[in-house]
Amino acid sequence: MSSDPWGRVDETGTVYVRTADGEQVVGSWQAGTPEEALAYFERKYEGLVVEIGLLERRVKTTDLSSKDAMAAIDHLRKQIDEHHAVGDLAALRVRLDALVATVESRREERKVQKAKQTDEARQAKEALVVEAEELAQSEQWRSAGERLRALVDTWKGLPRLDRKSDDELWHRFSHARSAFSKRRKAHFAALDAQREDARKAKEKLVAEAEALSGSTDWGTTAARYRDLMTEWKAAGRAQRESEDELWNRFRGAQDVFFAARSGVFAERDAEQGENLKVKEELATEAEKLVPVKDLKAARAAFRALNERWEAAGHVPRDARPKVEGRMQAVERALQEAEENEWRRSNPEARARAEGLTGQLQAAVDKLRKQIDTARASGNNARADKLAKELEGRQALLDQALKGLEEFSG
Repeated sequence: MSSDPWGRVDETGTVYVRTADGEQVVGSWQAGTPEEALAYFERKYEGLVVEIGLLERRVKTTDLSSKDAMAAIDHLRKQIDEHHAVGDLAALRVRLDALVATVESRREERKVQKAKQTDEARQAKEALVVEAEELAQSEQWRSAGERLRALVDTWKGLPRLDRKSDDELWHRFSHARSAFSKRRKAHFAALDAQREDARKAKEKLVAEAEALSGSTDWGTTAARYRDLMTEWKAAGRAQRESEDELWNRFRGAQDVFFAARSGVFAERDAEQGENLKVKEELATEAEKLVPVKDLKAARAAFRALNERWEAAGHVPRDARPKVEGRMQAVERALQEAEENEWRRSNPEARARAEGLTGQLQAAVDKLRKQIDTARASGNNARADKLAKELEGRQALLDQALKGLEEFSG
């Protein structure tokens, strides 16, 4: 018979394991010595120790489910209860009991974690729904559409909730996306209609612009082209391909007209530049007539110069005020000379001037005598008053005398 602290083999080859409830039959061994029998069942015990150790590590370090962990524990417990190994079976049961407690604890932790994740997922999905409903009212079609697509991807990455909650939130989310898509579709449909109206309006503008491109009515046609451009801008944009093609035609028609006008204006400017040189020379000749010495000769010379001036033709618009101003200055000098001559040669005007001067001189002489009389009688107040009146009459007399001098000039 052979034995160790946890088991023995009797003379019949029966193998026993010692437990707190007494010896339990493990099995029988007939193929070898009792020591070999104990060694065999001790190896089976070591195998259980290894399996329990591996299970303990899996429970602690992997995401092994509680269900699978409990099934593995039950399987090991059954082997221990069937007493098919020699060793400290009670210690193995203690380790399995501890492992059960660990599994239960992990199950609670996972339950709490899952509840937390579910709550976080609910909050995240509710936030996505709120944002989607706000975006549904946006008119930033491109950016809002891109953001809604990103929200869908975010939604797909979140855990599912319970079916009722998930379906309700998804319904709101989906409805917001549909509402946005419907509004965007309506917007672009209206935009397409507007662009089609713009295309038709611009077709008419292009047709008129092309019809005007050969006109030689420069001023009227240029003004009409400006109006057409205003109408073009007010018409709005057509579809891109039509817009570009119509604009090229519209601009091309204008270019034809303005190029032709520029050519004509260039010729005219060259001609008017020559005219300007002639008129500047005429103005220089006219300016030599001032100051006027011989009015009759000066008037005749200016008349001849003016005839040549009219025959010279148009000059550039920007140069016109200066050169015409020079001739007008000479003309004003001649007019002033004529007025002075007329005043000197007009007997009626001279007589009126002499009469006025005589009246003023008499009034001045009278006032002086009155002042002398008042002073002599000691009436200084009256004398002072008359002296002030004398100042005014003397000023009028001086002015009249100066005018009279012009008739003898």
